[in-house]
Amino acid sequence: MFVAVGSSNPVKVQAVRNVFSLFFPKVDVVMVEVRSVVPSQPIGIDETIRGAIGRAKRALEQEKCAEMGVGIEAGLLPVPHSVSGWMDQQYAAIADRHRRVTIGGGLSFEYPARVVLQVLSTKTEVGKVMDRLTGIEGLGRRQGGVGYFSKGALDRVRLSELAVLMAMIPRLNEEMYFPGENKMGL
Repeated sequence: MFVAVGSSNPVKVQAVRNVFSLFFPKVDVVMVEVRSVVPSQPIGIDETIRGAIGRAKRALEQEKCAEMGVGIEAGLLPVPHSVSGWMDQQYAAIADRHRRVTIGGGLSFEYPARVVLQVLSTKTEVGKVMDRLTGIEGLGRRQGGVGYFSKGALDRVRLSELAVLMAMIPRLNEEMYFPGENKMGL
């Protein structure tokens, strides 16, 4: 299995490699830098999912030998009753050569209100705000905000893996999700 990941973030590539390795005896995963179809900091579920789908499709288009393209996008989503009113959630999209796209959502967590307010008022990415707040350059390419705030109990690789795994569910059960269609090679 040859998979292209629409990202230049090694954390996302590692997450895809980890998940696909669970189901394929041999998997090659490559990083493909793509231009996003949404703003660099998606706001809301629609932008976040469109961003993941766009990355998956563009990775598949650019890497002609790939059988699947994967896009992972984290966005701020409004959530009533939370302290700041917003939560961070990752979505993954997997596109294949049959023009099928499957989507999965990961866990969500809340950033402090001051982070959210800065992101929303300045249109700055959460990662840049977190780098300044923590003094850790490139936090999103390492443990991520989730690793920082969970005191290392959960890192961004694992967070991304969960979204990718959820996007794999229809592919692992294609007879139920895509009845009567050709097999996707799982």
